Amino acid sequence: MSRVLLIAEAGVNHNGDYEMAKQLAVVAKEAGADIVKYQTAIPELVMSSSAPKAEYQKVQTGSGESQLEMARKIHLPLEAYAGLKKYCEEEVGIQFLSTPFDHPSIDLLHNIGMEIFKIPSGEITNRPYLEKVGALEKEVILSTGMSTLEEVKRAFNTLVDSGTPAHRISVLHCTSDYPAPFEHLNLRAIETLQRELNCRVGYSDHSVGLEASIAAVALGATIVEKHFTLSHNLEGPDHKASLEPEELKQWVTSIRHTEQALGDGIKVPKGSEILNIPIGRRSVHAARDLYVGQFLTKTDLIMKRPGNGISPYDLDKIIGKKLIAAVKADEQISWDILE
Repeated sequence: MSRVLLIAEAGVNHNGDYEMAKQLAVVAKEAGADIVKYQTAIPELVMSSSAPKAEYQKVQTGSGESQLEMARKIHLPLEAYAGLKKYCEEEVGIQFLSTPFDHPSIDLLHNIGMEIFKIPSGEITNRPYLEKVGALEKEVILSTGMSTLEEVKRAFNTLVDSGTPAHRISVLHCTSDYPAPFEHLNLRAIETLQRELNCRVGYSDHSVGLEASIAAVALGATIVEKHFTLSHNLEGPDHKASLEPEELKQWVTSIRHTEQALGDGIKVPKGSEILNIPIGRRSVHAARDLYVGQFLTKTDLIMKRPGNGISPYDLDKIIGKKLIAAVKADEQISWDILE
């Protein structure tokens, strides 16, 4: 099994603060994530002034402003991303990724040398957007929240038709709610996407806690993404459903342990358990004192630990054999005393 790619999703949890965005990169690196991911957008190109907030956004930020007004406050300006990418990769040592939400943002991220393009769930039906990303012929990670299998296939094919080779596309199962209820996660869709698309499949986890990410890896996810923040108590739409720094470390550790635990699927004794075979198994022992010349019967024998003698599976081979040496009760029977 190849190593699962772990994306720490900072998103807009920097609240439009460039220094906080840099701090999030440090947190992601210290936690052991492979990539730190942000969001790049010109809000006026993404949403109209009449676009309503999602219900979770109203809960976290109130209903007194529009989605556009909220977005203007939490997005960094486009000119910030070149410096942020350089800081992440050259000073922190973690790969930079940002999700573009409009065409100028796609151009910007392409021009500063971003090698992977993450497509958010909301753009899966945005054909012009998909065609523009597909024409770049980069690695693409397509998130699939709120979509049907048919919509996922259509978006996948649009990327391919636009120029991106199918082998460069990964698909993330996702439930687009913040936080997403466990009963709506439908993690078995990971297996469906693997079967139907024959591509790398991962999971974008919007649920509370670590369980869903761990289960996704057990189901075969090769990429896992999770939102994180500096504090649940910060103002903004995504902080409450995100992991704090120590939780992010636990997330990474839990997934790495899960990878190790999955193994290669070959059913053989592994590592230290080989040493426990003679300790945990049984072999043939004398049930009572036995004398020279005695012919063995089943009642003369008992199966006890340790298991480094004659196997109980060979019991039929020694019944009726004659002893050429005496054996005390509780001692092992060995082949060299049988005739």
